[in-house]
Amino acid sequence: MKRLLIPLAAISLMLSSCAEPSAVAAQVQPIGDQTLLSSTIAVSGTGLVTGTPDTLIVDLGVQVMRPTVGEATEEAAQLAQAVIDALKAGGVAERDIQTNNYSIWPEHDYRNDSQELRGYRVSNTVSAKIRDLEKAGEAIDAATAAGGNDAIVSGIRFDLEADGELITAAREAAWNDAKAKAEQLAGLAGVPLGKAVSISETSSPAPPPVYYARESAGAAFDTATPIQPGEASVSVVITVQFAIDG
Repeated sequence: MKRLLIPLAAISLMLSSCAEPSAVAAQVQPIGDQTLLSSTIAVSGTGLVTGTPDTLIVDLGVQVMRPTVGEATEEAAQLAQAVIDALKAGGVAERDIQTNNYSIWPEHDYRNDSQELRGYRVSNTVSAKIRDLEKAGEAIDAATAAGGNDAIVSGIRFDLEADGELITAAREAAWNDAKAKAEQLAGLAGVPLGKAVSISETSSPAPPPVYYARESAGAAFDTATPIQPGEASVSVVITVQFAIDG
């Protein structure tokens, strides 16, 4: 019987090729005659600041029901124009008034398995930006009074358009948060923290709207509707990779 002799070096090579590591600790990339070991600490930081909203957006207009389409559209147009004129007289710029809904539909009464046409309803509403918040209540009251008993207010929301300074402050806070985390992690690991090698910023969502709806509209009031803007938040999230020196 012939014996097959395999060199020891070949056996060692076969065993090493069959073994698969469970994880790779770091990526090694050859650069010329040198080898670069890429080691970083990746962290995220969040900055959150608050400010007072500077703009109020109100959705309002008229909703008219009359026996015929012609009557409904004609009266809705007149009342909607009166609402718009009242907003302009209250200091709202024309560029800040935009029609956001116009619809016509029939309404029926359903009785004893039959339907009877009641008339046609026309809805005509606009979205208006009021930038002088101190006069917002007066502007809303004047507009709804112009619409009479057919006036509707579907809600309002606040916005923070001049948010440049707040975003800058939130970005600085996010950086400080990320750096503090990286320094703590480096200290726990016992490694020197190097410079930032990668920075990315995640776009923050707009501050959530604050809604307000009037229970009734269409009448003049001695006291203006109170409007409270409260506060709006601006947040910035960044992801930073710091090199590990040494």
